[in-house]
Amino acid sequence: MEKIIKPVSGYVALLVSLVLLAGSVYCFIHIQERGWVIAGAIGFLIASIYIMCGLMVIYPNHSRVLNFFGNYVGTVKADGLFFVNPLYTKQKISLRSENLQGQTLKVNDKMGNPIEIGAVVVWQVGDTYKAAYEVEDYEGYVKVQSEAAVRHLANSFSYDNLEDQHAEITLRDGGDKANEILEKELADRLAPAGIIIIEARIAHLAYAAEIAGAMLQRQQATAIVAARIKIVEGAVGMVEMALEMLSKKQIVELDEEKKAAMVSNLMVVLCGEKGAQPILNTGTLYQ
Repeated sequence: MEKIIKPVSGYVALLVSLVLLAGSVYCFIHIQERGWVIAGAIGFLIASIYIMCGLMVIYPNHSRVLNFFGNYVGTVKADGLFFVNPLYTKQKISLRSENLQGQTLKVNDKMGNPIEIGAVVVWQVGDTYKAAYEVEDYEGYVKVQSEAAVRHLANSFSYDNLEDQHAEITLRDGGDKANEILEKELADRLAPAGIIIIEARIAHLAYAAEIAGAMLQRQQATAIVAARIKIVEGAVGMVEMALEMLSKKQIVELDEEKKAAMVSNLMVVLCGEKGAQPILNTGTLYQ
């Protein structure tokens, strides 16, 4: 479990170290005058170096994990100059936010269609003890687990709802909901390493190259069918309205045969892709 500590200020220790170093230099200069001062010169030098080894500078959003002969001592997260036991080992761990641009993965979606997917993950170290001791390499752990989470997301949902029409969430239309699911899974996977997920978003999503052309044609066909359905619904409504108004205003009396012919002509005009060519009838309705 992470334990936050704040060591003593390093400025006093630095001053003492400089004084000892100056004393050592002075003794070495006057070593010929008094032979016994050599021991003092060496002692001052060793003490100065010993204190210097205990100094450490911590920049903002950085930390040091301290270890004493295999025992976890604590973590220093404050910034500044500090002095600790020179025998401590000091592991640097950054607390800054990191961006992970995941590589584009080729996986199968829920329906078995090969797709390409990639994500961007923003993360930072939250628990330095877990990052230092629970995993071998926390940065490598983030990369591998992020890739696994993206693959699992792609396998759990369909690319779109063309095949899975009852799907509530799809990769293409899921939007923020799909990103929330990815964030939650990443948080669960990276919790053992003490990693906090700030944001995770799908950055690239497309059908694989071998089926991209076929899927594009399928999407276009679906769009055309949907447009045709709207056109036919509108045309039927207009024909119904035309017949109702003709009958209501008694402009012309049409038998069933002529109504069928009028409906046919109106549907051709309203649903046709090209403009209709008018034909002028100079005879009666039955010629």
